[in-house]
This record gives sequence, structure tokens and C-alpha cells, in this order.
Amino acid sequence: MLTQIINGKIFTPQGWIEDGSVLIRDNHILEVTNCDLPLTGAKQVDARGMYIVPGYVCMHAHGGGGHDFTECTEEAFRKAIVVHQKHGATSIFPTISSSTFEDIKKGIAVCEELMTEKDSPILGLHLEGPYLNPKRASDQFGDKLATPDAEAYTALVESTDCIKRWDASPELPGALEFARYLKSKGIVATISHTEAEYQEVKDAFEAGFTHVSHFYNGMPGFHKNREYKYEGTVESVYLIDDMTIELIADGRHLPDTILKLAYKVKGVEKTCLVTASLAYAGVDAKDVNDPKIIIEDGVCKSRDLKQLVGSVATMDVLVQNMVKAGVPLEDVLRMASETPAKIMGVYDRKGSLEKDKDADILVLDKKLRIRAAWAMGQMVEGTNTIF
Repeated sequence: MLTQIINGKIFTPQGWIEDGSVLIRDNHILEVTNCDLPLTGAKQVDARGMYIVPGYVCMHAHGGGGHDFTECTEEAFRKAIVVHQKHGATSIFPTISSSTFEDIKKGIAVCEELMTEKDSPILGLHLEGPYLNPKRASDQFGDKLATPDAEAYTALVESTDCIKRWDASPELPGALEFARYLKSKGIVATISHTEAEYQEVKDAFEAGFTHVSHFYNGMPGFHKNREYKYEGTVESVYLIDDMTIELIADGRHLPDTILKLAYKVKGVEKTCLVTASLAYAGVDAKDVNDPKIIIEDGVCKSRDLKQLVGSVATMDVLVQNMVKAGVPLEDVLRMASETPAKIMGVYDRKGSLEKDKDADILVLDKKLRIRAAWAMGQMVEGTNTIF
């Protein structure tokens, strides 16, 4: 089947194309062209002057639709992913937060099974923990924290090909060896929930920690200890040019000034957007029944109101918020598609509108709301409001 999307403003790696078209054949992009003349035999889709952009790549989300990926069931994975797809995340790396290895193995089994399905939106698994600093890890992780155990993590990684990213605190004993091992396996080693200062961050980067999870959150910035002042993890990461970061741009985890600062210092090629959403993304706040969490002001908080514990945002919300913060739309779109695809090693098929890439395509209106979404050439159910 041949589909031709016309009459839109197309965002490509070379910039915007006016009066062009995107041709989809089956699950791939056949061509992106500056000609919008109707093609014989193709189904025409009129974008009505709206934006035609790449599908978003979601590389950090804990759940959605009332389900958390740590449930490690097929139902939880499917229902959470549906929510994110409806909001523009045409591909996703489900996140399993700090869990026992027994539960992680269950999640791996579900992930592997779903990845075998034709045109699966799942690109691999993201593990956050259990190797996290308890001083910076949320209380919700409970007793599910540990220090790196080479025998345990080696056995787990050797048992599967689906682990694509693993987060840890680099200051823990054995963490640098852990990062070196992940790097040797092509897994993105990521700094998370940490108190590391400059030398520790520098050593971590050299060992293989190339990315930083939910930048600014779960880590210290510039601080004072008695009469002296010290750099925090934040400033240390800024000083390492090639280290990439992710931002929870939900309008709650970080103020606009910090979003603009991170973008200005790190740039679009080193900055990506993530939801870090919990099970409550896409769920009415009044339906939340959790003894540890409340939703207030559009964000998940601990019931004692001492800390934020996750977002309820989706990828479309992040894009809207970054533009409201004053970041150019073109760069925001790249941070939601191209940059995460490059960080996760899937830019050969995801993250941009180019010939022969997967047909993951969004149509956005002027308010950057999803008006239609294709994942692997198939319309995402519930997104089409233009034809």
C-alpha cells in the first residue's frame, strides 16, 4: 500500500520542506520529496498545512495508562505503550526501575516476546537500578538497591539481547567496572541518582558512562560544605563536552530557565527529552490509589510532599513545554526524535524523515498537538483527526 502525505510543512535533517510530500510504502518511507503532485495509485492524506515531523523516540518511561513496566506482564507493557504511542512516541524503550533480578528476568521475557512481533514499537529494555546510591534514590525503591555484582549482571546481560541501557550511580564500588562491561556489550551506561563530583564523573565517562539520566534531578548541583564550595554532578557533567543528557521537560521537574540553560550549554546534539513517566501518565488524577504517591500540580509527588517521584507527562507535552520555554521548534523536534535515536543507536532507522527509514511520522497542529500518527506505516489508533 502506498500513502502520500501532502500539504504540510515537512521537517527533515536538512530543514523544512514546503509544498512537498512524504511517501509511505508498507512500513517504510519510500521518499521525502519537494513535490506534492498526487501520485497515481497512492492514497492521499491532506495535512492541511500542519507540521509533518518524525515520530518521537521515548527512551525513559516507567509506565502509563495505569500500568508500570515493573509489573513485568504483557498486559502492563501493551497498555502503557498504547498511551505513549497516542501521544507521539512511535518507538519506546520501556524502563524497569530498581527491581530484584528475578523480576527483571520476567520483564526481559515479556520484552523479548513483544519485540518479535511484526513492526513492534519496542526497541529494547532500559534498566534503572538496582545499582543506585541510596542517598539519592527515591524512597519508592525501598530495599531494592544493591552495589554492582559482576557475576549477577554478567549472567543477566549474557542471557538476552534486549537490554539496551542500564543506569547506575558511578560512585558505588564496582560501578566503573560495570560501565566498562556495558560498553563492551554496546549497552548505554547511564549515570543516575548520584552524588558524584567532578573527578568521579570524569572517571565515569572514561569508563563508559556516556549519558546522564533526568539531568538535575536525583543529583546535586553547586553546593557548600562548611566554609568551602564544591561543584556538583550538574556542573561536572557540563564540563564534559561529549556526555549526553536528558531533561524531564514536564513543566514541573525543571523550570524554564534551567531547560534553556541546559539546551544552551549542551546543545541539541547532546540533549534529549524524556518523560520518566510513572503508571499515571494518561490517567485521571482522581483515579490514583497509591499509598506512597499523589498527583498534584500535574506531577507525581511523595505523599509527605518531600520530593517529586516521577512525571505524568507524555512526549507531546515535553515538546510543547520546551517551545514555550523559548527553545526553537526545530531543535525541540530533534531532541525528541533525532538525538534519542542517536544516543540509543537506532538512528539508522528512527529519528528522522528520510528515504528507507521506518515510517514513524506525526502530523502536528500549530499548538503542537498530535493530529495523526503513523508507527511503522500504520495509523496509531485514536490519533487521526484530520481525515
